[in-house]
Amino acid sequence: MKLIALQLCNFRQFYGKTPIIKFASGQKNTTVIYGNNGSGKTTILNAFTWVLYEKFTAAFAAPELLINQRAIAQANFDQAVEFWGEIQFEHEYKRYQLKRKGYATKTQTNQIQSNQTKLFILIAADDGRWYPSVEPAEDIIERILPVSLHQYFFFDGERIDHFFRADRNSNIAEDTKELLGVKVLDRAIDHLKKAKKSLQEELEAIGDSTTKKLLQQQIQLESERDRLTARQQEIIQTIKGLESKKKVITHQLLELSGAEKLQKLKEKLVSQEQLTRQNLIQAKLNLKQLVSSQGYLVFLLSTKNNFFQFLQQLRNERQLSSGIKREFIEKLLENQTCICGEKLQPDTQAYHQVHSWLNKSETTELEESVIRLETQVNQFELQLTEFWQQVDRLQHQINHQYTEIAKIENELDRINKQLRNYPDRDIQKYQENLEFIEEKIKELTLEQGVNQQQLSSDRKNLEELTQQIERHKLKENKQNLAKKRITATQEAIQRLIEVRLRLEKQFRVSLEQKIQEIFKSISFTPYIPKLNLDYQLTLEDNILEQPTIVAASTGENQILSLSFIGAIIDRVREWSQRNTLMGLDSSTFPIVMDSPFGSLDEIYRRQVAKSLPQLANQLVVLVTKTQWRGEVEAEITDYIGKEYVLIYNSSKPNCEEDWLKLNQINYPLVKSSSNQFEYTEIVEIERKAEAH
Repeated sequence: MKLIALQLCNFRQFYGKTPIIKFASGQKNTTVIYGNNGSGKTTILNAFTWVLYEKFTAAFAAPELLINQRAIAQANFDQAVEFWGEIQFEHEYKRYQLKRKGYATKTQTNQIQSNQTKLFILIAADDGRWYPSVEPAEDIIERILPVSLHQYFFFDGERIDHFFRADRNSNIAEDTKELLGVKVLDRAIDHLKKAKKSLQEELEAIGDSTTKKLLQQQIQLESERDRLTARQQEIIQTIKGLESKKKVITHQLLELSGAEKLQKLKEKLVSQEQLTRQNLIQAKLNLKQLVSSQGYLVFLLSTKNNFFQFLQQLRNERQLSSGIKREFIEKLLENQTCICGEKLQPDTQAYHQVHSWLNKSETTELEESVIRLETQVNQFELQLTEFWQQVDRLQHQINHQYTEIAKIENELDRINKQLRNYPDRDIQKYQENLEFIEEKIKELTLEQGVNQQQLSSDRKNLEELTQQIERHKLKENKQNLAKKRITATQEAIQRLIEVRLRLEKQFRVSLEQKIQEIFKSISFTPYIPKLNLDYQLTLEDNILEQPTIVAASTGENQILSLSFIGAIIDRVREWSQRNTLMGLDSSTFPIVMDSPFGSLDEIYRRQVAKSLPQLANQLVVLVTKTQWRGEVEAEITDYIGKEYVLIYNSSKPNCEEDWLKLNQINYPLVKSSSNQFEYTEIVEIERKAEAH
C-alpha cells in the first residue's frame, strides 16, 4: 500500500474541504506535518483509520463527534450536514480511491445526531479511467492491509510500547499470521471444518421448507433488480452529458487569451497519458501472452535432465547403440570386402562374423530421430533464458510506462493549479466548472459501483433461490456422496494444518533474526530480543552462561515495537519476492505516526529518527515543533519529500500566537480566528532546492 493523497471535509477541526495532502515516496519518502497540540495531528492520524476501517486510536477523544462544530452550528435544525474523508493509495500498480461519508443533523434541542457512515471505492484501470469495484470495499482493504494490523502502521509514537504488553501477545501472533498469509490457511481449515459438520448433518436428513415463501422472495428480488438496472442506465446517460460539457468547457478555455497555451499543453499531456496507458495495456497483454505460450519452459529443466539420464542408461545397457550403422555393414557384405581387406565370401567364417553385426546395429532412422530429439531438448535451456529476458524486458516496459504516467499526472496537477489561480476570473471559473464536473462524474461512478455490487448480490441471491426451489421440489438421497465428501474434507484439513505449521515456523525464525538486527542498530544495550512460539517478544541478557530475561523499560519497549514493525515490513516483502515466480514486489507498507517518541532520551531519539525512513517505504510524521527540533530534525530532514503546517485558528480573545521557522521562513501555528469559531487550515510548505 503506497499512500498518495488525503482530503477531508467537515471532519473535526477541519471546516469545509481541506487542500489535498499529497504524500512523498521514493528516495525522499518522508512527509512531515507540523502542528501544535490540539491543531489536528491526531485527527489526521485517525482520518486514515476511520476511512479505512472506521477505527480510532486510544488517544482520540469523543470519536462519536466527527462533524465539524462550525459546519453543524451554521446549519438549520434537522438539516443534514455532510462530512467525509477520502484516501487515494496504490497497491500492486493499481490505484484506489476510498471515500467514507457520513451525515450529521442538529435537533431542536441542539443535540447532534449522526447516521451510519458509508464506504465507497473506485479503482483506476490501466486506461486511466476510474471504475467502481464489483467487490465490496471492505474486502479489498482487508486483503491489502487487514484491519487487525492497522495499529502497527497508523499509531501514536508515544504509545507504541503498549504493543507488547503481556495481554496482547496472542493478538500479535494472530495479526502476524494475517500479514504473512497463514491466516488464509486458518480460515480455509475453519471453513472445511464447517463444511464437514454440514455434510455430517446432511447424512441425517435433508431439510424441507415452504416453496411459496421462496417464490415471494424471488419476485421481490427481481423487482429490485429491475429498479437498479433502470437507475444504472440513467447514470450512464448523465455521465455522457457531463463528458459533453467537459468538451465544451475545454474548447472555451482554448478560445480565451492567456489560457490557450496552458490548455494546449494540457491537451497534449492528456493525449500523451492516453497513449502511455495504451502502451501499458499492450505491454501487460504481451506479458500475459508470453507467459501463456512459453511459461511451460520454467518447468522443463528437471524433465530435460531426466531425459538425458534415460538416454545414457539405454546406451550403457546397449539398448541404444551409437556404433556401426546397418547400411555400412550391408555395403561391406555386398562388396564382399572387409575394411581390413579380407574377402567376405559367403559361408566363410569372416562373412558370418561381419553378418552377425547386423543384429546389433540400429537403423539409420532411429539414430537420426534420437539425434534430432537431443538437439531439440538441448534448446530448452536457451529458450528458457530467452523467455526470462523477454519477461524482464516487458516488466521494464511496464515499470517505465507507470513512471511516465506519474510524471504526466504531476505535470497535469501543476497546470490545473495554474488555471485555478489564474488572474483572469473567467479562466478560474471554467477550471472550477471542469473540476466540479469531474467530481460529479466520480460521485456518479461511485453510485454506479454501489448499484453494481447490489445487482451482483441480487443475482447471486436469485440463483440461490432458484436452486433452493428446485431442491425443495425434488428430494433425493445424498448419503453416499456426503460420506465421500467428508473423507476428502478431513484429508484436506490435515494437509493444510501441516503446511501452516511449517510456514509459521519458517517465518517466525526469520522474523526474530530481523528484529534482533534492527534492535541492535538502535539500542546501545547488549540485550537480545527473543520471539517465542506464541510471538511473545522478550529481552534476554546473555552475559552469563544461562540467558536471563530482562525487564524492558518503556523506552526499550518502544524500540522493541519499532523493531517488530520494521522486521514485519522487511520479512513480508522478502517472503513475497521469494515465493512469487515472477512479477513485481507488492509488499510495500507505510508508517503514519503521531509524536516521534518524545519520551525517549537524546541517544534513542536520534537512533529511532535515523532508522524510521529506512524501515518503511513511506513515512508520515505528525509533530509539534518541540518534538521535531534537535535529533529528529537532523536525521530526517534529508528524507523529506513533502511538508505541511496545521494552522490553528483560535476563537479565544487575545490568543497567544505561535510560529514555526523553517528554511528562514516563519509559518503560523496559532493565530486569531476571523470569526467566532475555531478551526484548522492546512498549508503546504514549498522548500526551495538547495544550491550545490
